[in-house]
Amino acid sequence: MCAKATMEEFEALLNEALEIDTPQEGAVVKGKVIAIEAGQAIIDVGYKMEGRVDLKEFSNPGEAPSIAIGDEVEVYLDRVENARGEAVISREKARREEAWDRLEKAYAAEERVDGAIFGRVKGGFTVDLGGAVAFLPGSQVDVRPVRDAGPLMGLKQPFQILKMDRRRGNIVVSRRAILEESRAEQRAEVISKLAEGQIVDGVVKNITEYGAFVDLGGVDGLLHVTDMAWRRVNHPSEILSIGETVKVQVVKINKDTHRISLGMKQLQNDPWDSVETKFPIGSVHKGRVTNITDYGAFVELEAGVEGLVHVSEMSWTKKNVHPGKIVSTSQEVDVMVLEIDTAKRRVSLGLKQCMRNPWEVFAETHPVGTVIEGEVKNITEFGLFIGLDNDIDGMVHLSDLSWEQRGEDAIQNYRKGDMVKAAVTEVDVEKERISLSIKALDADTFSDAVDGVKRGSVITVTVTAIEDGGIEVEYNGMKSFIRRSDLARDRADQRPERFQVGDHVDVRVVNVDSKTRKLGVSIKAREIAEEKEAVEQYGSSDSGASLGDILGAALKGDK
Repeated sequence: MCAKATMEEFEALLNEALEIDTPQEGAVVKGKVIAIEAGQAIIDVGYKMEGRVDLKEFSNPGEAPSIAIGDEVEVYLDRVENARGEAVISREKARREEAWDRLEKAYAAEERVDGAIFGRVKGGFTVDLGGAVAFLPGSQVDVRPVRDAGPLMGLKQPFQILKMDRRRGNIVVSRRAILEESRAEQRAEVISKLAEGQIVDGVVKNITEYGAFVDLGGVDGLLHVTDMAWRRVNHPSEILSIGETVKVQVVKINKDTHRISLGMKQLQNDPWDSVETKFPIGSVHKGRVTNITDYGAFVELEAGVEGLVHVSEMSWTKKNVHPGKIVSTSQEVDVMVLEIDTAKRRVSLGLKQCMRNPWEVFAETHPVGTVIEGEVKNITEFGLFIGLDNDIDGMVHLSDLSWEQRGEDAIQNYRKGDMVKAAVTEVDVEKERISLSIKALDADTFSDAVDGVKRGSVITVTVTAIEDGGIEVEYNGMKSFIRRSDLARDRADQRPERFQVGDHVDVRVVNVDSKTRKLGVSIKAREIAEEKEAVEQYGSSDSGASLGDILGAALKGDK
């Protein structure tokens, strides 16, 4: 009985010893390097178990293996025994497990970890974090895009863990976060020593279309293109180059965003302080066209002082053309100062004021009555436009085209490009209007014919034609038509056939229309007027005398 108990105790102790001394598969165990051969290290992991590990598993990226006989190392036990009776172990897996434990603690504490970039993959790089491989996105390498990452390869440096998932074996790190943090600390220190208005030296680091970034010794400031010079600067590269040392003034510091605005022109005298003295209103100066827009052209009077010539002040005659067709960039022009607004730093200039008003010149050289010759530039529904000297036009209204024809008919006789003569009838300089007349070149036959003739006058006309509706008569070359109803007072005598061509007939003028150039005459009106006059002179309706008696007395009196 006693012997049986002793055997059970021994077996239990043996099993306990085996459990203690024999490592479990999937665990990290300590071992001792007992030999190095054929590129492998032979490691004794205890309990008469040995395993082999490639020497490359003992090296860091970019470094040679550091292992020697007698070194104690930790390895990962995959299997206790393989086909050859050796333990299957891995130094790399052991380092990985160790690294993950360490990295999880650092991630939880938001601490930095050391690592080295050793490879390039799509979208970024791979980083060895002392056994664990992490992904470094390309956007997290530096604060600015990196064109060549060669100098960073294999270099041991700190990283910030952004994200990690042990189950999936995924770690994402950032080098940029470390740089931004140190950069922020450095910026804060430098900015604390700067003050607005302070003059400092800086080095131009980068040039863009809108300005340049200047390094002030650890912190960058923006020198905007508008603060580089008082004059217009089209591109910063006109006055700056990368690497150049410049003297600048601190214009503004934003303590919250750590942004610094710099200026160079602030170190020079402001030319606008003396603009009103140098360029009084009404004075004429020579300037250079610096920029052309749809609404005008900018002209530089001196460095830092530009004025605008509005499109309406560019030409006396060219009203609806683009300024680029009148002036060109870099052209030197004479301009007159029209207005100055120092508060808004604006100068209004005039280009046409440096040339004489062509309408004034025309009025002086072409008084009313002057005959001119010009080309028909345009034909409109109300007249002709004739091209004159100095790119100005004169207009011939429909009513001034012909004495004989209606304006609508007379205008059909003209075409664009025709050369015509006309007389100047009016020049309105303020309204920039010149009135011309073609018919004024000829005598007004109507006015000459009816000179002295008034409404109510009795004139003698000659019958020139007999028609069913009346007769055509002529007076001093002017034709008129007497309708049948106006041929006599009595209806029985209102017969055109009682007249013959060549007869002379006394008629009364009932209308003189200079606009329509018509002379209205009537035999009936003359007879009625004569009857009325006879009644007034020789009797009345109350005297009992007949009309025949009155007319007889009138005729007798005439004899």
